[in-house]
Amino acid sequence: MGSGQVTSSVPADFQGKHVTVAGLGVSGVPAAKVLHARGAIVTVVNDGDDARAREQAAELEALGITVRLGDGATLPEGTELIVTAPGWKPDKPLFLAAGKAGVPVWGDVELAWRLRGPDAAPWLAVTGTNGKTTTVQMLASILTAAGLRTAAVGNIGVSLLDAVLGEERYDVLAVELSSYQLHWAPSLRAHSAVVLNLAPDHLDWHGSMEAYVADKGRIYEGNRVACVYNVADKLTEELVREADVQEGCRAIGFTLGTPAPSQLGVVEGILVDRAFVENRHKNAQELAEVADVNPPAPHNIANALAAAALARAFGVPATAVRDGLRAFRPDAHRIAHVADIDGVAYIDDSKATNTHAAEASLAAYEPIVWIAGGLAKGATFDELVTKSAKRLRGAVLIGADRALIRDALARHAPEVPVVDLDRTDTGAMLQAVTEAKRLARPGDTVLLAPACASMDMFTNYNQRGDAFAAAVRELGAGA
Repeated sequence: MGSGQVTSSVPADFQGKHVTVAGLGVSGVPAAKVLHARGAIVTVVNDGDDARAREQAAELEALGITVRLGDGATLPEGTELIVTAPGWKPDKPLFLAAGKAGVPVWGDVELAWRLRGPDAAPWLAVTGTNGKTTTVQMLASILTAAGLRTAAVGNIGVSLLDAVLGEERYDVLAVELSSYQLHWAPSLRAHSAVVLNLAPDHLDWHGSMEAYVADKGRIYEGNRVACVYNVADKLTEELVREADVQEGCRAIGFTLGTPAPSQLGVVEGILVDRAFVENRHKNAQELAEVADVNPPAPHNIANALAAAALARAFGVPATAVRDGLRAFRPDAHRIAHVADIDGVAYIDDSKATNTHAAEASLAAYEPIVWIAGGLAKGATFDELVTKSAKRLRGAVLIGADRALIRDALARHAPEVPVVDLDRTDTGAMLQAVTEAKRLARPGDTVLLAPACASMDMFTNYNQRGDAFAAAVRELGAGA
């Protein structure tokens, strides 16, 4: 199957247009500069007025851009378009005023999409509650193995504006998109796209699960070749059914089981394709071995299948899928093996910041001494504990909302021993790992999969994972 032709695009004309950029930061500053360079009359509004904001404001004002600090609520007079940072909530007064005035609101992704040239690289787009970054990186690795010029961009931290407007020419882009970004990207039309999974997340921003799911589903709108969905997550398939796609676009499933026609799946330790092959009702194409996926945890195999489906939709050969997966190395703090001490494996999955991610992590090991806790962000833990109870040797709980997990364990896994650590100082993680070592037996896994955010005790999940790894190494040195 070929990759098809890129649909032509005409870059937007901003000459003399009054554009308000909402928010400074990593997306607002480049957006303001890009718009100003294209002749727009730019005003930047920003809620905050701290030292960092003043520094960024001075940089923009030196270019002739107007900046209003401490006032992100008022719609500047004459505004014809708003370009917003993705994190700004839809119910902000600025956007309500824009709605009444009939002023459109774009995100930085929408801006990048509109600024693409006529020979722009197509986008293979990835969203989902968990696994986005890993899948996009796997996809980029596969595309690179096929000899294509590509980059992993978007919510992964690499600006889409830079990718679209930079000097480097790409054959195709692997694009990670958050629900925030999709909310503000009305005209985005990907070559092919996937929603990996859906679980309650960011509901305070979206207002409801239905609104969150609807924004995720925007990624399928106008797809040309393939809408890839998770067979185990019926919501993702429903989004495909509801999507308005181009004629001939196909629904492609991925599954950890034996694939049906038009699906990718796993047969006897082999990742196979029954979607992009001749006579898919009878034939299957071997892509890679499960052992080629690093690490070969079930949810990571699902990520690999999703990446493979998008790559195959773009016409990538099977050998490139295998070679790309073999070459891929996951980012830190994603089910990363830290050490083995006295026959016990220590695994850092600090990136498991919600219950859905923690459930996937817990499903990969058995028996487990689970280190969990932090900021729950409104989550409940009964379902997670119920599904994982049989795998638990013990649990060590840390962080501000650990009582929520402790109570769920008491209700659904009362036989599991629990250590409740009431401390948030720098030595808390070492004590947590020490207590986990005491509970563990040879053959067990001590798993940091917090199911919570980290900001109660740490700067971010990276610092939390680093603290865990340092504690494990200190424990190992004394073993």
